[in-house]
Amino acid sequence: MVHWLQHETGGLLLLCAVSIAVLLFLILKVKLEPFIALIVSSLLLALAAGLSVETIVGTALKSDTSLLEKGFGTILGHIAPIVGLGTILGAILERSGGADVLTRRLLAVAGERGAPLAMGLAGLIFGIPVFFDVGIFVLAPLVYITAKQGGRSLLLYALPLLAGLSMTHAFLPPHPGPVAAAGLLGVPLGWLIVYGLVCGIPAFLVAGVAWGAWIGKRMFVEVPEEYVTAEREKAEAAEEETARDEPEPSLTIVGLIILVPLVLILLATFGTVWWKGSPALPVLTFLGNPVVALTIAVLLAMYLLGIRRGISGTELSEVAARSLRPIGMILLVIGGGAFFGAVVKATGVGDALAGTLKDAGMPVILLAYLIACGLRLAQGSATVAIVTTGGIIGEIVKAEDYSQGHVALIAIAISAGSIIASHVNDGGFWIISRYFNMSVRDTLKTWTVLETILSIVGFAMAATLSIFI
Repeated sequence: MVHWLQHETGGLLLLCAVSIAVLLFLILKVKLEPFIALIVSSLLLALAAGLSVETIVGTALKSDTSLLEKGFGTILGHIAPIVGLGTILGAILERSGGADVLTRRLLAVAGERGAPLAMGLAGLIFGIPVFFDVGIFVLAPLVYITAKQGGRSLLLYALPLLAGLSMTHAFLPPHPGPVAAAGLLGVPLGWLIVYGLVCGIPAFLVAGVAWGAWIGKRMFVEVPEEYVTAEREKAEAAEEETARDEPEPSLTIVGLIILVPLVLILLATFGTVWWKGSPALPVLTFLGNPVVALTIAVLLAMYLLGIRRGISGTELSEVAARSLRPIGMILLVIGGGAFFGAVVKATGVGDALAGTLKDAGMPVILLAYLIACGLRLAQGSATVAIVTTGGIIGEIVKAEDYSQGHVALIAIAISAGSIIASHVNDGGFWIISRYFNMSVRDTLKTWTVLETILSIVGFAMAATLSIFI
């Protein structure tokens, strides 16, 4: 039986399908943490495919060449510092009041008619360095107050904001999903930034601005009065505290700190083309390494938004420590997904799947999107959908002679699939339902549709561009 599975394409694909079914069963029915479920399903796949114990876990004397350690170590060595530094950067921007400054300025420029677009742009810009749920917690009070002052449906302001936050979280570094996809597929982050923006901005405009305006005029959602009162009192108290102790952060400095790591990473990625042979290239390569670029941004934020404005080093250290606590499980899930990918490679499932795709004529980018969509719909976690899909698709991508731009588009397709149709098995669904005063039915009619549009348009852009790249 094992011999047949190792040499028959059908048997290998069946094994892969069964391991995914086991993964979903453990998450949905047994309620195991996704991290543990990924390890269990990976081990079962490896054993069923006939891999030796030494190959899977090593020996008592030497385990650093095992699939388990190589799977976890390779991806986490790439991702952990990027996600950690990005998280700290977002926390400092949040603590400094940079989000309030950015949103108020955008609202002042846009006026009442342009307020929904201003909220969307605030989510888009502030969503680059902060996690999705943190963006909601920080910016929701401003949405309440703006909607109350405008006397219009809360949806008109909330949906553009959510689309901006969701787009950056799904498509752009330093968020865990895109960084994990880049690591699993072996593509530089600079390419992901470029195509994340190219594919993500149209998706944001269609899902957040166009859909948000259409549904917002047809569904009136009241601003929860208790939130408005509480948040107004909190905002007034914060303004008084800021006036006494800390000057308001400069919008220019906030924008600079957000842009610095993105620009440095882009310069390093494309410097080999633009400045090949130049003595400046090693400097750009060093500064544009994602870890170095984000370290520079964090140090700038600590000084310009922290120490220079009277925030002590001790408080900044506490802010950083608090921000890092929630990311432990995210990193473990990503490591588990990388282990799954290592097993897929070792068992030959990736080669079998590649051969089947060629015979069927299905583009890899479409398969990547469909797998990610299926995993997202089944178990709700975008991160699990990305790392599992990346593990399956990664070896196919590396075996083909794709350009880096094409691989980046496949990563975008995976990310797009990972956010489709957020519903009741997604924690973000319940956060949005609660924060924006909607029933389950209304959240399905608004937020779930928004995420589906964002996913489909983002994938359509990536698939179209892949034809020419």
